[in-house]
Amino acid sequence: MTTAKIDIRSLELNDITDWVTGSGMPKFRAKQIYEWLWLKGCLDFDEMSNLPKDLRSRLQEEFTIDGITENTVQKSDDGTMKSRFRLHDGAMIESVLIPVPYDKRFTVCVSSQVGCSLSCKFCATGQMKRVRNLSPGEIYDQVVAVNKQSLEHFGHPLTNIVYMGMGEPLLTYRNVLKSIEHITGDHGLGMSPRRITVSTAGIAKMIRKLGDDEVRFNLALSLHAADDAKRNEIMPINEQNNLDVLVDAIEYFYQKTRNKISYEYIAFQNYNDSEEDAYNLINLCKKYPVKVNIIEYNPIEGVDFIKSEEDTIDRFARILRKHDVMVTVRRSRGKDIDAACGQLANK
Repeated sequence: MTTAKIDIRSLELNDITDWVTGSGMPKFRAKQIYEWLWLKGCLDFDEMSNLPKDLRSRLQEEFTIDGITENTVQKSDDGTMKSRFRLHDGAMIESVLIPVPYDKRFTVCVSSQVGCSLSCKFCATGQMKRVRNLSPGEIYDQVVAVNKQSLEHFGHPLTNIVYMGMGEPLLTYRNVLKSIEHITGDHGLGMSPRRITVSTAGIAKMIRKLGDDEVRFNLALSLHAADDAKRNEIMPINEQNNLDVLVDAIEYFYQKTRNKISYEYIAFQNYNDSEEDAYNLINLCKKYPVKVNIIEYNPIEGVDFIKSEEDTIDRFARILRKHDVMVTVRRSRGKDIDAACGQLANK
């Protein structure tokens, strides 16, 4: 009976060091292997050119590197690029490159799960079943692959990472934090955690854990309704994590970390875009500094919501600004290729 190979990227440096020294090889080889995996993003042992051939053969015999491979790439009229990646087990995920060249801002939106279990009514991914969590390496690989795209197409590396793709990041907490450790570490990509935003539909106990772990990245709450009745209707997670509980958890997170916080708010016509909705939202912005991103709704198949009119969104934003709430109105990018907010469904 053959033993299943281990994905070497599931091991820490000290684990690899133990394997290297236990195999009778010099200790410094472990650091070389680790640098190939995380600094250079290598997915093939044969490409680790400064390792002896017999070591590469041993690695090949005992380990795998469960990387991702590009399946399709679509380019929007506005420059947004959506990539579908095949995982080692045949599952598919999507990532999106959002370029804003005039602002020298190049953002990748990464996925953290295959599918999603939260069933938010306005989200295409929410109509899929959750298959599994992504490994730290599979999340990291999306950043590496899309960074190459950004350099090839725009001559500029990624400047920002948002965990806003397929899945709920806080339901794969350990893997998300480990991926960020590799993305930000000196042994990895060396990106600043201040340029990373993790978005959640609202899992209060995990938001508190982020505070306890004193993370250095930014937090976004997918809010989309500022009263419990409406939020329960479109986001079932709210029934166990109501707004009072969420606001208390985010306040705790802010007191612990002082990191940036934002509310993502998709505007639905005649649902959450009234003056009363604006004042409800203002009340949720009083306990800590928060920025509100108002987002155009992007239609998905089988869902009856309609996007708010532009003048309604602008009026809504004016009310917030009048009460000293920081607001940005985000016009959708990539909707012609199903790459905009809420549209990711492996199409």
